[in-house]
Amino acid sequence: MGAVVADDGPTGVKAPDGGWGWAVLFGCFIITGFSYAFPKAVSVFFKELIREFGVGYSDTAWISSILLAMLYGTGPLCSVCVNRFGCRPVMLVGGLFASMGMVIASFCTSIVQIYLTAGVITGLGLALNFQPSLIMLNRYFDKRRPLANGLSAAGSPVFLCALSPLGQILQHEYGWRGGFLILGGMLLNCCVCGALMRPLEPPKTSEATKELDEKKAKKKLLDFSVFKDGGFVIYTLAASIMVLGLFVPPVFVVSYAKDLGYQDTKAAFLLTILGFIDIFARPICGMVAGLKWVRPRCVYLFSFAMIFNGFTDLMGSMSVDYGGLVVFCIFFGISYGMVGALQFEVLMAIVGTQKFSSAIGLVLLAEAMAVLIGPPSAGKLLDATQRYMFVFIIAGIEVTTSALVLALGNFFCIKKKMEEPHTKEEAAEREELNKSEDKTPEDAKVDSIEVEQFLKDEPEKNGEVVTNPETCV
Repeated sequence: MGAVVADDGPTGVKAPDGGWGWAVLFGCFIITGFSYAFPKAVSVFFKELIREFGVGYSDTAWISSILLAMLYGTGPLCSVCVNRFGCRPVMLVGGLFASMGMVIASFCTSIVQIYLTAGVITGLGLALNFQPSLIMLNRYFDKRRPLANGLSAAGSPVFLCALSPLGQILQHEYGWRGGFLILGGMLLNCCVCGALMRPLEPPKTSEATKELDEKKAKKKLLDFSVFKDGGFVIYTLAASIMVLGLFVPPVFVVSYAKDLGYQDTKAAFLLTILGFIDIFARPICGMVAGLKWVRPRCVYLFSFAMIFNGFTDLMGSMSVDYGGLVVFCIFFGISYGMVGALQFEVLMAIVGTQKFSSAIGLVLLAEAMAVLIGPPSAGKLLDATQRYMFVFIIAGIEVTTSALVLALGNFFCIKKKMEEPHTKEEAAEREELNKSEDKTPEDAKVDSIEVEQFLKDEPEKNGEVVTNPETCV
């Protein structure tokens, strides 16, 4: 694996915005679906695990918590692996880990062993797939990137609606051990998605450009210079506050309905409504974010989505009947879908393609701490007050606060446009390239006919994929 050429998204390559990029988008859709839906779908097997091992519900709930903690907390590790080996090898190994964890878990004899297998190993495998898939999506799409992000993010609600009923069927037909074994086989599809992530090929360049590319290839495994970017710091702070309250309402809305006296099936239907709305909200929001007037102001659209989500939580706290909860789930599904479609699009726009692999790892690590604090603290508040109203109010305040931090921080602290850091980086590269060409006039000279032919061929070669043995399966 050490001989693999890291696919760093070479400069001079335009994003194809189509072609093989649609295959990359399809793979990212599946990976996103598994990554976000799998920790929730595993909860279908909790009753069987409680009966099998004689443990409490809180003990089995740790499986989902560990999965989410691995998905978020291993962000820097994923960044280092991607910068060292490239996206495709990391995803192939991650797919094997994700599958192996569930297969081994089907033979476990204690809940602690399931923590280590279905929790740690599978969680690590999903993390090694999720982050590289977003990085490759960022490299293959530029003009259509907001739409691509919205479509890939739709994998989360689609897979949640599919995996939960499938898990119930598997548990009924084969028990939890057979269900884990079959789900482990399904997770091998992550390897197929990893095989789709073919790195882009740079256009043919002069010797001077090759020397510059070799110099740039010696990059840091984890680039902490992103913290010098004020926009990135503001985004990380806002995202960490947002995650404290973002996942709380979906966790408690079913219990809220049961507390009001409604049947279990009727209460569970609320999540189906939320997920169905979410499926359509994400790609539609991606289309809106890609509009010519909206895209340069995407950070403010993201802030609006968070304010919308927080306001929905505050209004949901006043629900006193089933109809009120249905209305809450509809508007929460819209706002939740908007947040899901925009969160990584905004980060890509802030840091640019070259630093995104490091930036997303550091952001996910910061969010991991908030993910572990948010729902448990809401549960303690519910135990103390015995009223769901306060849980929803706190969640709404946290999400609204994050929106204000992001919007006001960018408006008052960031004087430049979001695309400017990327533009400055490109300008510096061009200047360095010009200097190196001046130093080697004879070697860098190219016949005018060859230059003309190169300029004609370049648009066709942009986005062409590498087919050498080192980067192909």
